[in-house]
Amino acid sequence: MKIALVGYGKMGRMIRQAAEECGHEVVATVDVFADDASVKVAPGDAQAVADAVAASGAEGVIEFTHPSAVMGNIAALLPLRLPLVVGTTGWNDRREEVAHLARECGGTVMTSANFSIGVNMFYAIVREAARVADRFAEYDAAVWEMHHNQKADSPSGTALEIARVLLSSFTRKDTVVTDEFHERPKPNELHVASARCGSVPGTHTVFFDSEADTIELTHRARSRKGFAAGAVHALENLAALLKSGALQPGGLYGMSDVFPGVF
Repeated sequence: MKIALVGYGKMGRMIRQAAEECGHEVVATVDVFADDASVKVAPGDAQAVADAVAASGAEGVIEFTHPSAVMGNIAALLPLRLPLVVGTTGWNDRREEVAHLARECGGTVMTSANFSIGVNMFYAIVREAARVADRFAEYDAAVWEMHHNQKADSPSGTALEIARVLLSSFTRKDTVVTDEFHERPKPNELHVASARCGSVPGTHTVFFDSEADTIELTHRARSRKGFAAGAVHALENLAALLKSGALQPGGLYGMSDVFPGVF
């Protein structure tokens, strides 16, 4: 497959390596700052991004930029009607808007809070653990995450997805709180705490705690390579499912859609 990469920082370079190791051709690298990108665009010029992708002859796109740029990029890229995988986080509250854009122009976008296969396994484990803990009123729950000090959003999209997964099975809680508390948390509030430090690729821990004991479930990334490989595999599957008709253009899809029966 001919792939265009929108965003050519550390993550973009890892995605390029993963794509080429899988036998794909990277036909364009588009970035605001990287001098070695094949196309350098002005900040905020999403149309220039789309024009560069269109001119490259790409058959699929992976976008990994910045929360401040992602919505403009999505809106400009969707009309190209190429399979689009978005790895940028920080826009979860605008999913309905993106779904509407996709329907309107017939473009297709797939996204995930985290493309790592291991992280998606972790979601499944958390869901089952929450289902079991929900049966015992003495157990409380919380989420904690740490990332490198260059990460632009907090909490991470992965942490928020973990919280969503936990709430789907842990019925005593229904509200996510990401700010500091100035009073005791209410029983229905799930606290999601964040820290940023050094070069940590990403650590996420779910706590189930009672007077008698604590259960901790942790996913600890060693590098961003798992994310890069997962994004490439997601684009492969998205393109194949669209070609076969198993998925229809004009939609916003997730990991469970492009890895059916797995996640």
